[in-house]
Amino acid sequence: MIEVRKAEQRGRANFGWLDSKHTFSFGSYYDPQHMGFSELRVINDDIVTPSAGFETHGHRDMEIISYVLEGTIAHKDSAGNIKTLPAGEFQLMSAGRGIYHSEFNASDSEPLRFLQIWIQPNVQGGEPGYQQKDFGKHVGLTPIVSPTGEQGTLHIKQDASLHQLILEPNTSLTYEVTSGRRVYIHQVHSQLNVNGTLLSPGDGAKISAESSLELRNDSDLPVTALVFDLP
Repeated sequence: MIEVRKAEQRGRANFGWLDSKHTFSFGSYYDPQHMGFSELRVINDDIVTPSAGFETHGHRDMEIISYVLEGTIAHKDSAGNIKTLPAGEFQLMSAGRGIYHSEFNASDSEPLRFLQIWIQPNVQGGEPGYQQKDFGKHVGLTPIVSPTGEQGTLHIKQDASLHQLILEPNTSLTYEVTSGRRVYIHQVHSQLNVNGTLLSPGDGAKISAESSLELRNDSDLPVTALVFDLP
């Protein structure tokens, strides 16, 4: 079964400095039909004006992934990490028993756009952690996040994984789904055909009870999507 949430159906919050689209309930946006999917709790598509950002604030017991689409994030946290995260890179912050951080647009002239993703951990407390990596733009499925940290992936405290999908024009691949697992796809660039269902940028697909997925790019442009494997 594939259930699509169209980009234009997402919640929205606009504070002037921040224009955010919410796939799931977040902040002042509440929809009991869209509270998350499996352990995936948040996907926010954030656009931040130059030099603006999120002042220091706290999190605990949440796995927080950031994926920069345009611009650069300036990150600072209470664990002593002072980092910049440019377009194309992934960051995983494990909040553990508690961490404070700030995120700003590092540019004074260009906007920042990034996806903020929250996954609920399967262990509570513990030492906060920070990981960051550029996985490149390899064609096919590139493992980004895993519960073991194998193959150089970012190590998450949950039985979940994340792949970056890139397909060249008029190509396809088959994704085998482990029995009992669920898959969520967030479409980033161009249009992706998933078992005959078309996803456009910003669309999301909740997928369950499927044994395999045919992922096709029938367009003349490269496709980028995020593929989550979830319990």
